[in-house]
Order: sequence, then structure tokens, then C-alpha cells
Amino acid sequence: MEKLAVVILNFNGVQHLKTHLPQVLKNSTPYDVIVADNGSNDDSLAYIKTLDGIKVIENKENTGFAGGYNNALKQIEGQYEFYLLLNSDVEVEPNYLSPLLNVMEDKNIAACQPKILSLLRHSSFEHAGACGGFIDKNYYPFCRGRIFDHVEDDFGQYDSEVYVTWTSGAAMLIRSECFHSVGGFDKSFFAHMEEIDLCIRLGHKGYKFKVIPTSKVYHLGGGTLPYLSAQKVYLNFRNNLFLITKNHKGWLFPMLFKRMILDGIAAYKFLFEGKISFFWKVFLAHMALYSNFGSLYKKRKALLKDASPIVKYRGNILINYYLEKRKTFSKLDKRKLNS
Repeated sequence: MEKLAVVILNFNGVQHLKTHLPQVLKNSTPYDVIVADNGSNDDSLAYIKTLDGIKVIENKENTGFAGGYNNALKQIEGQYEFYLLLNSDVEVEPNYLSPLLNVMEDKNIAACQPKILSLLRHSSFEHAGACGGFIDKNYYPFCRGRIFDHVEDDFGQYDSEVYVTWTSGAAMLIRSECFHSVGGFDKSFFAHMEEIDLCIRLGHKGYKFKVIPTSKVYHLGGGTLPYLSAQKVYLNFRNNLFLITKNHKGWLFPMLFKRMILDGIAAYKFLFEGKISFFWKVFLAHMALYSNFGSLYKKRKALLKDASPIVKYRGNILINYYLEKRKTFSKLDKRKLNS
């Protein structure tokens, strides 16, 4: 079995590949670099074939981030000890892999991530993962370096290695055995929060997750779906409800009721701001929960049997952020972090 494969999922991202792939290939030596193409109809495959040392997996259609990685990694199952899942719009530093691989010597760790900084502004964290992800008691995700839309500059304030709830799918080193043992990503998520769901499912099995800030990458972000996209709003609201239904260890219906009320408040905020399409997408996200509830509840019963506790922030990030004006991770009450 080989040590590591760097696997980049691509869909019509030839410009990202031209910008970043040669450097990823150079800085990932001696490990394999694989591009999993998700049914692109641009010049991605033609460009990849001009490069030496790149392996290609061709998926027949675009099944999203979740399905695309599942299909690709199934084809190399058993060949590598670790996968480094890397977005196509990520720039990597030399020797970015060594600190990540070193921490994985601890068999209790299922996955880790580097510090993720903005490609456009290297002194700032990037939205998707920043310096390690958490969820609060109501399952709102946030990061060291990013809470909701407030993204911090990096002054070294989060340079310590810590256990986290989830590691970012933009740059995640994961034990291949762990990935396949739980069936990979949940393909019903299509894209967004599928890595949070995966980490929580593995967390319920007793595995841990860590951020390793000595490893740094730079992420463009929004390369496939812009951050202010109505479709992104839909996926985030829908998948957060999917995640709760599958993984909440307490009374499910009170939690879902509370979250749907909070979603409704957010939807009317969108409406008052003139973002009618966003308002509509929140409604459609709730309809998707109703239509998928049976299958999600069936998954829940299997997932939560003998589930271990996970790293979680027991506070209310909405109150912290909007009422108490604690807009940075450093200002949160760390006593509310438990594992």
C-alpha cells in the first residue's frame, strides 16, 4: 500500500488547474497526485494530459463534491493509507504535507487540516475552514478565524494545534480506512457541509480531528459556487438540517423545531434586505427536509447506536456574535468547548 494520494476533484475548472496544479505537483513529491474529473465539458482533461506525473480518474457525470469524491476514491480503495482531499483553487506551500502526516501517527486521529489562508490576501484566513472547525449547541458551524461572515486577519493567534469538530474539505488529510469505513461522504448532501457530517459520524465512533497550523495553504474560495449564491444558501440551510437529523444525540424534534424557527428568522431577514431568492431557497431547504426525512431518520438510527461524544462548543454562537458582539473565536468562552 502506498502512503498518500493527493486527490483533486475538478468540474470545469481548467483555469484553476492551469494556475495551481503544476505547483501542487511540485510540492507534493514524492506522493501521487490524482485529478478526479467530475464530467467536465471544458478543456480540463485535455490540459491534464499535457502534464507528466498526473493520474486521472474520470467520473461520467457531475455528482457534486460528495458523490464525485466517493466515486473516485472507491476506484483507489486499498491502494493508499491516506488521502489528501484538495480543492482545485488551492495554492500549497513547499513541505505542506509533512506536518500533517506527522500528526497522523496518532491512530486516534481520523483527519487533520492545515491553516487555510486567503489566496487573494495571504494575511487573512479563508472562509472555508480557516484554522479548524467547530459546531455550537444548535449545530451552527464556525471556525478559529471565521465566525459567520466575519473573517479575521492571521496574527499567529491560532498557531496552536487543537482538536476540532471538523476539518475542511478544501484541504483535508484523512485516513483512507476511516473514509471508507463509514461509506465516505453522504452523497445526498451533494456539496457543502458534507465534510462536517463525515467528521461527526467518525467522531461518534471515537475518532478525533486536529488542525495543524504549521502547514499552510491558500484558498481562493467560491471557485465553483460563489459565496453569495442563492444555490449556496439552499445547500447550506438544507444540509445543516440533514446533518442535525442524522447526528443529533438528544431529542430530535425540539432541536429541529428550534432550528427551523431560527431559519425562518434568517429567511425574513433576507426578505427585508430584498434578497427574495435567498428567502425562497430557505423555504425550499425546509421542503427538502420533509421529503427526505424518512431516509435521514433511518440513517440516524444506525449512526447513533453506541455513539461517542464529539468535540463541541456548548455555547450559542448566535447570541455570542449578534448580541454579545463576540465576533472572533478568541473572545468565546473556551470552557464551553468539550469533547
